[in-house]
Amino acid sequence: MSTLLSVEDAHVSYGKVEAVRSVSLEVGDNEIVTIIGANGAGKTTLLSAIMGVLPLKGRVAFAGENLARLEIEDRVALGLSLVPEHRELFASMNVEDNLELGAFRMSKARTAAGFEHVYMLFPRLKERRKQLAGTLSGGEQQMLAMGRALMGAPKLLMLDEPSLGLAPIIVAGIFEIIAKLRQDGVSVLLVEQNAKAALQVADRAYVMELGEFVLNGKASEIATDQRVAASYLGFAESAAAG
Repeated sequence: MSTLLSVEDAHVSYGKVEAVRSVSLEVGDNEIVTIIGANGAGKTTLLSAIMGVLPLKGRVAFAGENLARLEIEDRVALGLSLVPEHRELFASMNVEDNLELGAFRMSKARTAAGFEHVYMLFPRLKERRKQLAGTLSGGEQQMLAMGRALMGAPKLLMLDEPSLGLAPIIVAGIFEIIAKLRQDGVSVLLVEQNAKAALQVADRAYVMELGEFVLNGKASEIATDQRVAASYLGFAESAAAG
């Protein structure tokens, strides 16, 4: 499996406060990688820095390109896309117009194919295509945020807390879509507080605490680690051990 995204010795600071330090990770082609950890661990900060929203010290390479001097728009053109935690939709625009904004670099033919693909993944969006984004339910807004990112035909989709505030049945549907993206040839870097769901869908996982990775490996192995089970999966260590 070839490496799509490579982050080496990343440091990200807010003023004098170092929020991410000495972080390295990789995401391969057709791979789902998750980063789990508590609130404030630095997960969102790391995704923002990879996207170019925040300055990063270290090296980030994507699709063979060093991202150091590339603006956000150029990173998107390479095939890197981020769905932020707060979705950042245009509430006064309808679903279809929000989606079309995600395809601003695409030809008419590619845009049409994008709509077809997104509506296949999210039939609810097709039903709501003329509805204002601000009137959608939380789950529908998450679908729209993901759909808008997919309109740009990304090679790697970074998702920041896609299950936040959603009902369990909606969360299950979102994670089914995440698994399907891999089948469609899209890699995923997933930041998620619902560690159990994330570890079930991911190939590999990194555990982040206080700005650093303290553990990484196959998701199936991370899920059975006693400390991870006690801290993030809601199991007591004795239960995990048994």
